[in-house]
Amino acid sequence: MTSKVPGWMAVGLVLLFLSGCRGGAPIYEVKSAPVPSPSGKELTLELVRKEIMAAGVAAGWQMTDAKPGELLATYNLRSHQAVVTIPYTTKNYSILYKNSSNLKYDAEDKTIHKNYAGWIQRLDGAIRSRLSAAGM
Repeated sequence: MTSKVPGWMAVGLVLLFLSGCRGGAPIYEVKSAPVPSPSGKELTLELVRKEIMAAGVAAGWQMTDAKPGELLATYNLRSHQAVVTIPYTTKNYSILYKNSSNLKYDAEDKTIHKNYAGWIQRLDGAIRSRLSAAGM
């Protein structure tokens, strides 16, 4: 007994395969996330900087000062590299794509390797956790 795959199903599988091969996911960015302050007292700019730096290092990122109020974070995994800027104030912070290598970045479509979003989400979670603890 032989079974045949219906033509529409075969076409669907081919299209699904090709769409998976063509590119990545949209660039994930964190924009103007509030600096948590559970105690109600605003953190100092230096404390915000210190906690973001510590969170990044704990999450596996190399952190450097880019300019006052902005950090540069680099993540290296095997042959892949992602670089983001993290502008911050006492009220909010952002995590913004800067550049990358070997991550299938497409400037026109604004897409990148699907794992990039997870790296940024983990970094953001680490930052939120550190800032929340510092504000207690």
